[in-house]
Amino acid sequence: MGWNSWNHFAEKVTDADVRAAADALVASGMRDAGYVYVNIDDSWEGDRDAGGNIQSNKKFPDMKALADYVHSKGLKIGIYSSPGPKTCAGYEGSYNHEEQDAKSYAGWGFDYLKYDQCSFGDTIRQEAGDDLVKASAMQRAAYEKMHQALQHTHHPVVYSFCQYGLYAVWRWGAESGANLWRTTGDIKDNWSQMSLIGFQQAGLEKFAGPGHWNDPDMLEVGNGHMSTIEYQTHMSLWAILAAPLLAGNDLSAMTEDTRSILLNKDVIAIDQDRLGRAGYRVWAEGPLEIWERQLENGHKAIALFNRGESPMSFPVDAATLGIKSGAEFTDVWQKKTTVLKNGSEPLVLNHGVTLLRSR
Repeated sequence: MGWNSWNHFAEKVTDADVRAAADALVASGMRDAGYVYVNIDDSWEGDRDAGGNIQSNKKFPDMKALADYVHSKGLKIGIYSSPGPKTCAGYEGSYNHEEQDAKSYAGWGFDYLKYDQCSFGDTIRQEAGDDLVKASAMQRAAYEKMHQALQHTHHPVVYSFCQYGLYAVWRWGAESGANLWRTTGDIKDNWSQMSLIGFQQAGLEKFAGPGHWNDPDMLEVGNGHMSTIEYQTHMSLWAILAAPLLAGNDLSAMTEDTRSILLNKDVIAIDQDRLGRAGYRVWAEGPLEIWERQLENGHKAIALFNRGESPMSFPVDAATLGIKSGAEFTDVWQKKTTVLKNGSEPLVLNHGVTLLRSR
C-alpha cells in the first residue's frame, strides 16, 4: 500500500511533490491506515557520469536526502527504471547497468523498484522477431538480471514487474523474483478501462499469495473522471482481488468522498487480509457478477458488482455463495447489517457494488 506519482503528476513530478505527498500521507491518516510506500515513477533520471553511474536530474537534486526525508516520516520510498536503454518517457534506463543501478538505489536508501518494460520491447522485437519462445526467454532473463542485482546489494527491496502481463507473467513472475507483477495494460481514470482491467483478473487468483501478487495497476480514486459510486467499485474490486493499493491522486486536494474511500478501514482490511488468498468470480449473468474472497479465521467477503447501465437486483442462492441461507454480513460501504437468504434480491446501482463481510 502506498502512493505513486504517475497518475497525477506524470513527467512533472519533482522532489517537492514527493515530499509533499509524504507529508500528506501522514496528515491525512493514510500512513496509519497502511499506505506506507511513496513511489517516484518515471522522469527522475538524469545522465550517467563518466563511470556509468546513474544521476538524478535537476528536479531531484539529492536522492539520498529525499529518501531520508520520506523515511523520517515513518514511510518507505520507491523508484522506477526499465530493463531497456530508455524509460517510457525517454529517460535513461538500466540496460547493461543493472548492477550499478541497484547499488545506487541501495545507497540512496530506496525500498521499492518498479521495473517498466518500455524500450526493452524494441530490443526483444529486434533480436527475437516472431520467435515467441525467444522473446519470452529474453524478457524473463532481463527481469531476473535485475533481481540478481538487487539481491547482491543485500538491501531489502520490493520488486515490481511492469510488463503488462506479457508472456503470462503470472506463471513465472514469482520464480523470477517479483513481489508483484502487472497483469494488464495501463489503467485510465474512466469506468471502461478500470472495469475492463479489474474484471479480467478472473482466473488469475491461483497465482497470487503472500509475497507475490497480481497487480492490475494503480488506483485512480480521486482523480476526478469517475463518480463516487464507480470509485467505490474500483476500490472494492481491488480489495477482493488482493491487489496492491497504490493511490495515484493529488493527496493535498482530496475531497471528503475520496478520503472516505481510500481510508475505509473495512475495505482495507479485506485487501490486506493476512490469509493472502485472492478473490474469484463465483457467478455471472450479463452485466452482473458475484465475487468472493476467503479471509482469515473462516471469514468471507462477497461483492455484488453491477457493470450495467441501470440498477439491477441479484437473485441470492445460498448454495452458490457457499453460505447458509439467512447469514448475516456487514455492508462495508453502507455500514449496516445485510442478511442474505434464498429468494432475496438485493438491488445494486449501475456501475455500483455491494461489498459484504461475514460477521
